Amino acid sequence: MKLAIASLLACSAAAFAPSIQTSRSSTELYGRKPFISGNWKLNPQTKEEALKLGGDIAASITEDSPDADVALFVPYVFIESTMGVVGDKLSVGAEGVCPEGNGAFTGAISSSMLDSIGVKWALAGHSERRVIFKETDEYINSQCVKLIEQGMSVMLCIGESLAEFEQDLAGSVCAVQLKKGLKGVTKEQLSQVAIAYEPIWAIGTGKVATPEIANSVHATCRSIIADMYDDEAADSVRILYGGSVTPESVDELMSQPDIDGALVGGASLDSEKFARIINFQV
Repeated sequence: MKLAIASLLACSAAAFAPSIQTSRSSTELYGRKPFISGNWKLNPQTKEEALKLGGDIAASITEDSPDADVALFVPYVFIESTMGVVGDKLSVGAEGVCPEGNGAFTGAISSSMLDSIGVKWALAGHSERRVIFKETDEYINSQCVKLIEQGMSVMLCIGESLAEFEQDLAGSVCAVQLKKGLKGVTKEQLSQVAIAYEPIWAIGTGKVATPEIANSVHATCRSIIADMYDDEAADSVRILYGGSVTPESVDELMSQPDIDGALVGGASLDSEKFARIINFQV
């Protein structure tokens, strides 16, 4: 299996080439500000650990750091306290939201609750929510729409499984997830949306799509957005890569013309590693 995956990584970039021309210019040319984000998931286990981690990460952002947006998506219980230690160095977002506004939904957190404490970003569609918690494209779309209506921003996560990757279906899977996830979202509202392409087979596995493969899928996603809206919309939306991003891989990933940032899992729990990712070099 390892040899098969390695072979696919070495030769599959062409398989993801979009059906229409997508040799768009770089993040810099189109004014897409780089966006580095971390997803803590079900970590850390105490408030004290969260404050230490958040504070250390914030301290790594200096005047010499790249001109990029930085965000941490953290468990609900740590949001306000983490905000307190990071100050204005970065944004603190939520790992998800319930699309319902209020009512008998035990354990749910609404967009208005998050907005009331100053949260401006939330994730939607992460593969773990899709696979483990069985969230559907329709439910994810409801999350996106609710957050946007609240005046907040959403990072819509998309990506294919290993089986889909092996069958060269990355583009098709992303097309379905983008079209369903952004249903009802206008071109003007896309300014409140970032896309995170996270191939499921690369999340927490240590496997990273080659920069060329990742960039090719990102270019395909831009083509899909262009078909849904127009070229201007496609050129303006930020598309991040996620899936075992490390200090060793970030520079080459960020040098790709259609990769505008990273959504980082495991490495965002290590302040030194995440600091290096924040301070990427291209």
